Amino acid sequence: MPTSTIDDKDVAAIQAARVGVAICDRTAWGRIKVSGDDRLNFLHNQSTNNFQILKPGQGCDTVFVTSTARTIDLATAYVTEDAVILLVSPNRRQYLMEWLDKYIFYADKVELSDITQDTNTFSLIGPGSDAVLEKLGIGELIGQPYGSHKVYTITPAEGVRIAVGSGLAAPGYTFTFPNTDKETVWNKLLEAGAVEMRDRAWDALRILQGRPAPDAELTDDYNPLEVGLWQTISFTKGCYIGQETIARLNTYKGVKQHLLGIRLSAPAEVGSAIAVGDEKVGKLTSYTETADGYFGLGYIRTKAGGVGLKVKVGETEGEVIEIPFVSHDYP
Repeated sequence: MPTSTIDDKDVAAIQAARVGVAICDRTAWGRIKVSGDDRLNFLHNQSTNNFQILKPGQGCDTVFVTSTARTIDLATAYVTEDAVILLVSPNRRQYLMEWLDKYIFYADKVELSDITQDTNTFSLIGPGSDAVLEKLGIGELIGQPYGSHKVYTITPAEGVRIAVGSGLAAPGYTFTFPNTDKETVWNKLLEAGAVEMRDRAWDALRILQGRPAPDAELTDDYNPLEVGLWQTISFTKGCYIGQETIARLNTYKGVKQHLLGIRLSAPAEVGSAIAVGDEKVGKLTSYTETADGYFGLGYIRTKAGGVGLKVKVGETEGEVIEIPFVSHDYP
């Protein structure tokens, strides 16, 4: 949802994610299993990151884009011994299953399975996440690179895959495991000190941090460089869907708008025009109210300016601020 309104419990969860540790149930997110001998090459050719360099136990974020480099979804991929597990946005699960399937040709050794109903996903978020893992006796992942993952037992739950990364611009870990163990794992994490974070608080925090969402920041109107997802793009891997457009934008520094945060003086409506003086320079894509005030995400034309720019969103005054999830620096 591009708009979020939170209560005191959500405020406490967001604060825990900032200074302690929160746990969010992300089971509604899609989980797609890509198997077969050609799985890495297939995903390498269908998204922005470099899958051919990944080994079992490693992972990455990647963006699925159209042939003209318009964004479909931001996904996280975990490479196992015999498959790749894709964690995708809830409202892109079925779309991506169908979209990927149409690119599997007769000779390709690739199989797609929707394992969403058979699995759960939780995310630990915040600087206290390491302490939770230590309490569980599974501190091996602490300090490992983003996307690193391994399967553990959280007694009596077996087959719990824990990966480095919270899904947000905050330290943490993501847990994926069979759906029969949901209550067990959830209670173990709460007992270890995590504070429950509901979907509303997750969405508010992702807006505050600038994580883009489908149907809001990820649409046919924008490409990954405008979003600022440089960390998900390989410029050396060769051809993939949308590669020519992305390479050209990078080579000629042709990004014409940026996703930015906006601190607002009053409520605003998603879809409102962003203006500098009398000139429209962008559009508000997401909005939330927090304990610290009003905040939004929006695309603003590069030439208009960046952090510190004073704008009007509809009739509301605002100031452009930095958001940690994205970057707008050319590599």
